[in-house]
Amino acid sequence: MRAVEIRKFGAPEGLAVIDLPAPVPAEGEVLIDVEAIGVGGVDTVVRSGALAGFGFQEGFIPGNEVAGTVTSVGEGVDPSWTGRRVWAFTGEGGGYVERTAIPVEKVVPLPENLPADAAVALGTSGMVAHFALAHAHFAPGESVLVRGAAGSIGIMTVQLAAAGGASAVAVTTSSAERGERLRELGATHVLDRSGDGDGPAAYDVVIDIVAGADMPSFLDRLEPNGRLVTVGVIAGMPPADFGAKLLAAFRKSLSVAAFSADSIPEPARRAVSAAQFETAVHGGLRPVVHELLPLEKAVLAHRKMDDGEVFGRIVLTP
Repeated sequence: MRAVEIRKFGAPEGLAVIDLPAPVPAEGEVLIDVEAIGVGGVDTVVRSGALAGFGFQEGFIPGNEVAGTVTSVGEGVDPSWTGRRVWAFTGEGGGYVERTAIPVEKVVPLPENLPADAAVALGTSGMVAHFALAHAHFAPGESVLVRGAAGSIGIMTVQLAAAGGASAVAVTTSSAERGERLRELGATHVLDRSGDGDGPAAYDVVIDIVAGADMPSFLDRLEPNGRLVTVGVIAGMPPADFGAKLLAAFRKSLSVAAFSADSIPEPARRAVSAAQFETAVHGGLRPVVHELLPLEKAVLAHRKMDDGEVFGRIVLTP
């Protein structure tokens, strides 16, 4: 079967299509014939080599979510899974493939009317957005700033914050056109990438998908007892001394946290994803698919991600 690996860290051209033996489901696994693969910001960061210190190596297959149909099951798995349309969290990677064997506990059945591309545009992103807001102890009536809101996690955070009763949902984004699209999804204020614009002077919660050198400046945008939660590092790691700004504002009792879905037990992740899929079918959440590209166009997909062209999720199709 075909797969895409990171042959060389760095530019998107370091991705390469390879042939691998077709997987066979082991005990406790299901085999999925993949129809849609979500391309996430974390995939581009891993491909760049920025996370090599965390154990990622060249030869790694990126992609942490797929949707498709179960074609067979391993020992100990209920045979009724066969033939079911599902979404699956593949973990740190392994999703850029035509078929994949996944532990059944990482698989969520899909509602009949939810397309595979919509499932991977919502799946991980919606789940991360849900738990990131919970990690920030967001409550109705509080104001929220979503930094880097045009990506799939940001888009879902905007929708969930608005639906959760936020008094204001501000977004940072790169253009007025993207800002208008985010307003349609629930944003109330549109700011530029530096956080300037017509919005509240400060926020109770900042959900940061960008990080990078400018992350400390957003600590200045927090209300007393405000919380900033970082869920991504698409602009790189923040400065090592960002804590100095936190302590300089000691009397405001600010908090900074990192959030990874890896810290959430699998049953809780599955329950949230299943509920969000049903909500999407009934119009309560809007997955945004930027573009469908064939698997062999993974280089182009990553190039578009690096160029900042993407609003929502690029989806690869085997």
